Amino acid sequence: MVCCTGDMLRAFHAALQNSPVNTKNQAAKERAQEVVLKVLTSFKGSEIEQAVNSLDSNGIDLLMKYIYKGFEKPTDNSSAILLQWHEKVRNVSLSN
Repeated sequence: MVCCTGDMLRAFHAALQNSPVNTKNQAAKERAQEVVLKVLTSFKGSEIEQAVNSLDSNGIDLLMKYIYKGFEKPTDNSSAILLQWHEKVRNVSLSN
């Protein structure tokens, strides 16, 4: 099994942990979405499952929200990558 680089996994967790979910500041929410999307699209396909498995149920819920937000405003090739994330999150959710 290929392992995530430590930096990528740390960036992934930092992006989700610093998510402004309880703010009404739309600019902060949009900036957080950009950061999370940039991190998600930087992962290799083989690294996604390990990253998803490193989350608790709240983290998985938050990640899925960001995935759906990413689908709303796709960037270059982001939809294909987000589909891979969605599949892994769905598989983890179904197995729990």
